Amino acid sequence: MAFAQFLTSQNVINIDAKLDVPSKSLTIEQQIIYQNTSNDTLKTIYLNDWNNAYSTKKTPLAKRFEMEFSTKFHFAKSEQRGFTVVTSILSEQNDSLNFNYLKEHPDVIEVHLKKPLLPGTSYNINLSYLSVVPDATFTDYGIDKNNTFNLKYWYILPALYDGEWHYYSNKNLDDLLIPKADIFINMQHPRNYTVVSELDVVNFLPDGPIQTTSLLGKDRTDTFMVISTYPNYKFVQTDQFTIISNITEKGLKPEEKAIYTDKIVRFLTDNLGSYPHQKLVVSNLAYTRDPLYGLNQLPDFIKVFPDNFQYELKLLKTALKKYIDNILLMHPRNDYWLSEGLQIYYMMKYVEINYPDTKLMGTLSNIWGVRSFNVAKVDFNFQYYLFFMEMARKNNDQPLSMPKDQLIKFNANIANKYKAGLGLKYLDEFINADVFEKTVGEFLGNKKLQYTTSKEFESLLKQKTTKDIDWFFKDYIQTRKKIDFKFEDVITTEDSIIITIKNKRNHAVPARLRAFQKDSVKQSIWIENIKGSKTISIARDSIDNLVLNEDNVLPEFNRRDNYHKINSFFASRKPFQVRLFKDLEDPKYNQVFMMPLVEFGNIYDGLTLGAKLYNKTLLRRRLNYRFSPQYATNSNTLTGSASVFYTHNIENRDLFDISYGLSANYRSFAQDAFFTTFTPQLSFTFRKDSDFRDDMTQQVSLRYVNIRRRLGPDAIVELDEPDYGVLNLRYVLRNPGLINYNRLYGDFQIADNFSKIAVNYEYRKLFENNQQFSFRFFAGAFLYNNTAGDSNFFSFALDRPTDYLFDFPYLGRSEDSGIFSQQLIIAEGGFKSKLATPFANQWMTTANFSASIWRYIQAYGDVGLVKNKFDSTKFVYDSGIRLVLVEDYFEIFFPVYSSLGWELGQQDYDQRIRFMFTVDPQVLLGLFRRKWY
Repeated sequence: MAFAQFLTSQNVINIDAKLDVPSKSLTIEQQIIYQNTSNDTLKTIYLNDWNNAYSTKKTPLAKRFEMEFSTKFHFAKSEQRGFTVVTSILSEQNDSLNFNYLKEHPDVIEVHLKKPLLPGTSYNINLSYLSVVPDATFTDYGIDKNNTFNLKYWYILPALYDGEWHYYSNKNLDDLLIPKADIFINMQHPRNYTVVSELDVVNFLPDGPIQTTSLLGKDRTDTFMVISTYPNYKFVQTDQFTIISNITEKGLKPEEKAIYTDKIVRFLTDNLGSYPHQKLVVSNLAYTRDPLYGLNQLPDFIKVFPDNFQYELKLLKTALKKYIDNILLMHPRNDYWLSEGLQIYYMMKYVEINYPDTKLMGTLSNIWGVRSFNVAKVDFNFQYYLFFMEMARKNNDQPLSMPKDQLIKFNANIANKYKAGLGLKYLDEFINADVFEKTVGEFLGNKKLQYTTSKEFESLLKQKTTKDIDWFFKDYIQTRKKIDFKFEDVITTEDSIIITIKNKRNHAVPARLRAFQKDSVKQSIWIENIKGSKTISIARDSIDNLVLNEDNVLPEFNRRDNYHKINSFFASRKPFQVRLFKDLEDPKYNQVFMMPLVEFGNIYDGLTLGAKLYNKTLLRRRLNYRFSPQYATNSNTLTGSASVFYTHNIENRDLFDISYGLSANYRSFAQDAFFTTFTPQLSFTFRKDSDFRDDMTQQVSLRYVNIRRRLGPDAIVELDEPDYGVLNLRYVLRNPGLINYNRLYGDFQIADNFSKIAVNYEYRKLFENNQQFSFRFFAGAFLYNNTAGDSNFFSFALDRPTDYLFDFPYLGRSEDSGIFSQQLIIAEGGFKSKLATPFANQWMTTANFSASIWRYIQAYGDVGLVKNKFDSTKFVYDSGIRLVLVEDYFEIFFPVYSSLGWELGQQDYDQRIRFMFTVDPQVLLGLFRRKWY
């Protein structure tokens, strides 16, 4: 550790580390020379031990996995998780220092100093500890199946103090804030291993089967390191610095990769200034953690972009991130939008310069039948608007100023950085005259390797322009206000056009108006300070078309009212356009889509063939309608459905949205028996506006279900009740956590002949030992029941509800034998066995339990009380084995013992087995969506 005397910096870190591959651990002796650059006297120092974030299932990192429905960490074996064992922390005089891990941050160490650390002085801390490296399964960092060590934040690092301590826990966001330091590392490792790092290699010292690699870095914050037996990293020496990368693309020769790498390095240095270090590691691991989403992620055998294009963008995106983060030292959790916005801004610029004609769908855009789609016509850079608007249209967007760990996964990984990049691009075009890029260059040059903030960038940019750009830093960055303009009125005179533009939202974002004569831009005008409405006048000048924000750079919420044709019958009425299959919306048209349908909804209709006419585009719309006529091949009849719904998104309130509309269905419910439902409904959805990551939602809905049934001549069922209508009020509270699952359901129904009320509560707990327990309680009672005494059509069901509201996806709802009669839907009583008292026409209460036995095998038990009119209360129960293949989606239940006695071994036992399964792909897609939204 004597090497420290040759280094000067705010801080110095010296490390002697010994890698033991079999135990996947590092034994570390470390010296931290911590310099107090503040005006305060420090009595404690905080150290980041992010490797210890893997130590238990209760750390903030573990909770992050839980909230994103990732089970890998929770179900991992103890030896797969990493942890740190600190054996001693000593002062320079070898006095033992008291230390402790913070209760709320088990990956942050509080060190109590023996003597206060005065301003401008430094303190030497010597640490001895064992660091067990986690499996790479969880975050890609750690040890992988090839015994390659991908290490990031692998040793203990001091926290930053600038008047307050900046420490926080590892949440798999790659956003540790630390002071820059001069770093010297002696890494002792097996001789057949090689070390790859951005640090400069100063020495190799072989010693039998062991080798020590010595590395040095000045003014560093990132020491990503790869220790591998078969390093696949290639070195490309350019005039500026060396790129070390293992990003590959099949079909490219090494010399071609070298040319493209040099091209990207020139782009980086031309736009971001000189790089202060000699090497830049651009790893495939970093790319997979922050990829280009979309068609770029298709399997290798599906090529929609040229090899060189894919390689360049992979390398560029990853290199931009590393380059900016290594020179622009900002708070990566609270002030990330500028660095990530610059990454996307320069991604867009690179494509505009080098691949201006590349389309979003790549070579698919040239295929007959595909090229007519609007999504095939938009440029590659349109994806940034598309992915951000995916969240804005769903009312899930969050401010760019919000700390990154408070963002939902889709926003943290994709949408917010895309919004930031689009905003910087729009700001650039608004300021004009290259002011923006020159200011970025000056800012990066002045603040290189210095701690800074986006506020300093804002201050510098405001000095360079006379235009008002407060709208960007206030409305665009700090709020989630949507941007939405429209033409309110256009009056044409002989020599001028008087235009009134309405700002439909409360913000100060400027709008750009372009006036066209055919495809030629005649005028381009920036209109600022549009409060409510603003009227301007422009010269007539043979203009035939007006467009607001025409190039899609501004992420405007609704572009469908941004077009106006002069002296045209369709000036304010857009023509209809009928397209085959769903497409990206074209704001110039009122689009109707048609798609062939092949579905299987039930065994009576069988395979249904038809089409749906609808207006839903790739981005969600407020008004959605759908008309789906279908021919059922089994029932040989015309079936189908229709619906129209409107959704009001509510911002900045717990009331998330209000939706209302109508739906109608015509289907079979038995052989030659059909039902028609007509349902107007209204719903209110609530969520916690202060925390979008909280999965709890509440919904109140009111609907009237009108049922009409028809029996054909070949029907084999009878109708016990006349046609009916039910007014239904429901309340649902849902918190679908991975560890703790809760769902409360309240239901009130009133019809001509009955009224009933029911409550259902479900709870599921996943314990630290991976055992699971679930509990469900149901209670229902009739307020009055004047239905026929021998009919159980509206009664509470113990094991198989009659589903008179036609809510449940029964494949054979009228079957009383055969496999389709064994389909189980957990509702009402929730029993699995078919008992002698299957219904209750007065009241019912049941409880359902299940607990883990081994892996996906569980034991279940149900108990209940059933009360029918003119009959005594019956106590019922059942029990058995539950196979959970996909929780709530595909499960098998094997009855063992019930009120009927031993069911196991009965002659008809195969008919007693129950199945839970779904054929609805939208239900299964929900398993994916919950990880991102």
